[in-house]
Amino acid sequence: MSRARLAVVLCAAFLAATSVATAQDARQNKPGEFDFYVLSLSWSPSFCEAGAERGRSSRATEQQCGERPYSFVVHGLWPQYERGFPEFCQHPSPRLDRNIVSSMLDLMPGRRLVYHEWDRHGSCSGLSPRAFFDTVRRARAVVKIPPEFLDLKAPLTVTPQSVEEAFIAANPGLTRNGIAIGCDNRRLREVRICLSRDLAFKECDEIDRRACRREQLVVPPVRPGRDTSAEN
Repeated sequence: MSRARLAVVLCAAFLAATSVATAQDARQNKPGEFDFYVLSLSWSPSFCEAGAERGRSSRATEQQCGERPYSFVVHGLWPQYERGFPEFCQHPSPRLDRNIVSSMLDLMPGRRLVYHEWDRHGSCSGLSPRAFFDTVRRARAVVKIPPEFLDLKAPLTVTPQSVEEAFIAANPGLTRNGIAIGCDNRRLREVRICLSRDLAFKECDEIDRRACRREQLVVPPVRPGRDTSAEN
């Protein structure tokens, strides 16, 4: 191939690559332009146990690991692309009213968590703050927590597969490719469930591929306190 021909080929390749990148960038981080949601449910006892092991207290641990015995709490509702995800879509993010923050503390036990989730993820939803957190609440209501996790009084040893199976059994329409288990080096950390924009269960291969691959996990018990068996 002559140098002139090679230069033409390389130029065409560069322009094609630039065109693809531009198409991606045109959508990247545009509020309201995404494909589906991921609802992340964090197992609060694991968060509190890990914090105690680190020996460092923070506002987040104080708020979540105090007297109230949380089990699964909402970490966030995250807009997603089929590949990748948007974040911090508005600078600055629209103001988040303190009354909205207070109204979410039953599901998301930490004011800083609520503010952070709005700035990083909610601002990408294309919704107002109130509409976004109403959507978070509706998304949480879609998912039923398996009975074995409602009032766990002793440590439980599980496999990631068994946790998936429990959620699938409790939630008709949820499939193995629509849920992913998160873990640290030994504990169940979170459950991520994919939902369509209208909050129906959805398969999401990219999320599923990033799931925990450990053979066994420990699920720390819910701290003693009020009865949690009515939560679902």
